[in-house]
Amino acid sequence: MHPRIEDYALIGDEQTAALVGRDGSVDWLCLPRFDSGACFARLLGDEDNGHWRLAPQGVDGPCTRRAYRRDTLVLDTEWDTPDGRVRVTDLMPQRDRAPDLVRIVKGLEGRVTMRSTLRIRFDYGSVVPWMRRSRDHRVAVAGPDSVWLRSEPSVRTWGEDFGTHSEFTVGRGESVAFVLTWHPSHEPRPRQIDPYKALRSSVRDWRSWVARCRYDGPHRDAVVRSLITLKALTYAPTGGIVAAPTTSLPEQIGGVRNWDYRYSWLRDSTLTLGALLTAGYRHEAEEWRNWLLRAVAGDPADLQIMYGLAGERRLPEVELPWLSGFAGSAPVRIGNDAVRQLQLDVYGEVMDSLWLARRAGLSTRPHMWAIQRSLLDWLRDQWRRPDEGLWEVRGGRKQFVHSKVMVWVAADRAVRTLETHPELDGDLDGWRAMRDEVHREVCEKGFDKQRNTFTQYYGSRELDAALLLIPRVGFLPPDDPRMLGTIDAIREELGHHGFVRRYSTDGTTVDGLPGDEGTFLACSFWLADALHASGRTKEARELFERLVGVANDVGLLSEEYDPAGRRQLGNFPQAFSHIGLVNTALALFGGQEAG
Repeated sequence: MHPRIEDYALIGDEQTAALVGRDGSVDWLCLPRFDSGACFARLLGDEDNGHWRLAPQGVDGPCTRRAYRRDTLVLDTEWDTPDGRVRVTDLMPQRDRAPDLVRIVKGLEGRVTMRSTLRIRFDYGSVVPWMRRSRDHRVAVAGPDSVWLRSEPSVRTWGEDFGTHSEFTVGRGESVAFVLTWHPSHEPRPRQIDPYKALRSSVRDWRSWVARCRYDGPHRDAVVRSLITLKALTYAPTGGIVAAPTTSLPEQIGGVRNWDYRYSWLRDSTLTLGALLTAGYRHEAEEWRNWLLRAVAGDPADLQIMYGLAGERRLPEVELPWLSGFAGSAPVRIGNDAVRQLQLDVYGEVMDSLWLARRAGLSTRPHMWAIQRSLLDWLRDQWRRPDEGLWEVRGGRKQFVHSKVMVWVAADRAVRTLETHPELDGDLDGWRAMRDEVHREVCEKGFDKQRNTFTQYYGSRELDAALLLIPRVGFLPPDDPRMLGTIDAIREELGHHGFVRRYSTDGTTVDGLPGDEGTFLACSFWLADALHASGRTKEARELFERLVGVANDVGLLSEEYDPAGRRQLGNFPQAFSHIGLVNTALALFGGQEAG
């Protein structure tokens, strides 16, 4: 039986991340960055595509229990066996130079024999490396990649079936550590770390970071876990935040809606910034804002919907035919062709993020306003164009209502900035006129008077859960009758077992793709925000409780959820979902507006 998406837990070092299954197997790890080739790709294939299982000998199934150590990204997995009880602690300490994966086995009761099976496969499970022994290491080399495995001198390691195996026994209080280190194959072996010291330092550093959290309301553990996850998905050298550390986890089991999410999306920018600022993480918010400024610099016509971790623009999409896909969900894709789409909403997201950053008192940059002015100048001439919209449809451009609302946001934030900062220069009257024109058009062409709801695009009868953001961005008050009608229509037509789909996939969808998808967790959080803002707080809190309840046993959320199958879907863990959880908790229980 193939694992479920929620069977995995995340560890990482703020430059890459690994997924560890309930069975003690590391099934996904890209080195040295989130978007590098995977050396463990069993997640999207089978054991021969790379994995590292460390578990009691003869135990094929899941662990007895597992949990993160309080307020950390350090994972403890325990097994109760007839011979005793044992724990494996997994972590990736913040790196000095090279990425390290640390696995520490500790005997808790009795004496337990452990088995380690390591299969390294570079380039997404396609390349079997050359293995050799070097003193106390096993070394794997293929092309540019080199991985060194180090264990205790007392642990015997041997090669068999194109894998590296170890077998040893631990008694109560005894520990055995393994360290897996990557580095470029042309460079000398990196400095060795002390795994036990790395464990102590990681626990201390994570708890010190969590102590900065300002939220102290209900479900604080879920909020803290979400903030830790966002921190873990941050690429520390640049401040960029990946949407997820995985690619091609399916939106429908067996389907083709499998995309690479190991990049940074502009659509997440305002929501991310608001969550970080409100929760007390000003430094992280400023680093994200600085990444945003670097990424969008250049010709406004070339603004992309997503960028690489350092702001890279070329993210070509290709398929990997040697991987069968998660639970047979093919194709497996790396790269993302949606990078070439026109999405007008991102101009509003950038303007809104920079407005929020300025309002929060983050340090300004000399070129920041110049970039904003150039974006508005381009948008004023181009906003009437159809686009692919927030959801990156592949079925042709439309006049998406959410895109036009975000055009209004771009003009509105420019106007507000000039009104509050008279020292800046800009076309205040022109931007006001643009803002008013967009507002009129959306209300005339994007609203169905008969059904009292905004629609997915001009002239359509379809709905879009992104319309729930209309009051959050200030386009209309949350208690406006048109907004109340939109909330009710979305609950009626896009609601599914108490959650929300982002749009219909019943054959009339505009995304141009076959098959179905799950309910979208971020959109379900948006519904809770809209209900709360319109005075229906009891319903909002009930929905929030339901959403928190679908997190897995270690508090992680994927992109989507299948209520009928009671399973998570899509890339995992998903920043968009965890941002939604933080913002909705802050709105419901923290005395803050949803960010």
